[in-house]
Amino acid sequence: MSSSRQNMAPQPAAEPLTDETPAVVAPGFIESGLGEAASAEAMQRIDEAVANLRAIAIQPLLEKAVVAFRIDDWQGAAEWALKALARDERSGYGWYLLALAREKIGDFKTAITCYESALALLPNHADVANDLGRLALRLGRTETAAQLFSIYHAANPTCAQGANNLACALRDLQDYDGAIGVIRPAILANPESGILWNTLGTILSQQGRSAEAATFYAEALRFEPNFAKARYNLANAKMEQGDAQGALVDCDLALTAATLPSDRAMMRLARSTILLCQGRVAEGWEAYEARLDPSIAGAVKYVIDRPAWNPGDDLHGKSLLLIGEQGLGDEVMFANIVPDVLEALGPEGRLTLAVEPRLIPLFRRAFPAATVGPHVTGRFEGHGFRAAPFIDPSSIDYWAPMAAPLRQVRASVDAFPKRDRYMQADPARVEHWRRVLDDLPGARVGVLWKSLKLDGARQRGFSPFEQWRPILTTPGVSFVNLQYGECQAELLQAREELGVEIWQPPGVDLKQDLDEVAALCCALDLVLGPSNATSNIGGACGALTWLIAPPSAWPLLGTDFHPWYPKARIFFARGFLSWDKLMPEIAEALMAEIPSLVAARG
Repeated sequence: MSSSRQNMAPQPAAEPLTDETPAVVAPGFIESGLGEAASAEAMQRIDEAVANLRAIAIQPLLEKAVVAFRIDDWQGAAEWALKALARDERSGYGWYLLALAREKIGDFKTAITCYESALALLPNHADVANDLGRLALRLGRTETAAQLFSIYHAANPTCAQGANNLACALRDLQDYDGAIGVIRPAILANPESGILWNTLGTILSQQGRSAEAATFYAEALRFEPNFAKARYNLANAKMEQGDAQGALVDCDLALTAATLPSDRAMMRLARSTILLCQGRVAEGWEAYEARLDPSIAGAVKYVIDRPAWNPGDDLHGKSLLLIGEQGLGDEVMFANIVPDVLEALGPEGRLTLAVEPRLIPLFRRAFPAATVGPHVTGRFEGHGFRAAPFIDPSSIDYWAPMAAPLRQVRASVDAFPKRDRYMQADPARVEHWRRVLDDLPGARVGVLWKSLKLDGARQRGFSPFEQWRPILTTPGVSFVNLQYGECQAELLQAREELGVEIWQPPGVDLKQDLDEVAALCCALDLVLGPSNATSNIGGACGALTWLIAPPSAWPLLGTDFHPWYPKARIFFARGFLSWDKLMPEIAEALMAEIPSLVAARG
């Protein structure tokens, strides 16, 4: 068997990112107690096992790998493990050590493969299942993680970490009863375990029960005052309850106690959004650079071999590439700054925009002075990469992510222009949809109610469809479906339970045909729903938009209006569980607005 890395650790193919997998993970709570690769306890167990190996030929090699781990030499540990495997490819501990090393290096896909090999060769080694489960959870393979954690928990029923890991996986599968069923007996057996109290808090937080969650984060801190993750999660809970200053204090305390780079990066990102929610816009944008920290799980690296632009660099007469970042809706929202960038470049400068391919027609129409092409995003070894292959790098002086100029051109709320739109739908298609909609009686209101990605804590920010009853039963309104993705169940529910037919626009794919979606939004009397790709497109194109905002929506920058879309009206949820109060308020406002909506159509 060859000892080459190519044979021992095959390289996975690059994977495309999907709408379901955002390029950057938004601030959220941080896990505790999942453990980490090559922890002191794990290395002690492996050291003892290696010392007892009968395979004398590879024992010294594995011992050297363990020594390399103890001095944080991950590459050296991987090389010694590979040498051992070159002599005995069926060494379970060799694969286990290689898996731990590749995970530490950041080669997650190869680490998964190595863990699986180790588990196959060490079938009774529950620690391998635990480590493989932890990495699977990190890579979003939650069902697999739950199965692996169950193996470990069954073999180690009194282990607090095992119960904690399984509860985290069940929580992320939205099996909240199952998660509490696992964590409660663990807390009874370990009442002073901060990690268990913290995880119980995250289970409640994910259900929108922020006030209750804060109680359990505080309990975790009572037993472990320097528990950075619990302090950070408490900051999030306070933010969700409207206590931005308290959240900032706790976030700063968490940062002083945190040691892991990934935790610190997530905390810095959260801190930036807290500042933005306080209206401290200039500080917030500076801190928002944390979104680019490669330590954040899911962060994308931009593969562009040109100098990065920084505020203060003179753009006049230069050639600049702006590349879209994060989700599709973010690309549209951040494009608010493009007119300012074109002005800074001047008539002698050149702007190139790399955007999601479905947005190209919209961006080309909105910014005819710019060259617009597609960015390409994929994953390799567990990391995201984004490039703009249509450009000639030698023609570019600087590049920047789309949000980077915010630090210079949107340093305050007052710096946002009071304009109706900065993008334009196709006028001919707008007229087409107006003719199609002519057959619908009353006010014509486009509705949407969710995002494509609704797993984990993200689903808290979107009202359950059954809460839409007061709105959808408003008389004098024809509702038009703007919800992309799978929504047949909700359309059927509206028809059978409410007697409401939500009209489906013919001949348009609401997920793919975004230029057509923009025209449809502008042809409607009103677009109503939470912030997602469609509502951002409607707002940017000047469609009358009512947005349902979750608690602490940072894009509002601490205001009661939408700085990016001045025509938008905001309805604030007072908490993640307050939909039963908010939705009737929106229905009442809609009822009062019907005459004006119909009259404005002419």
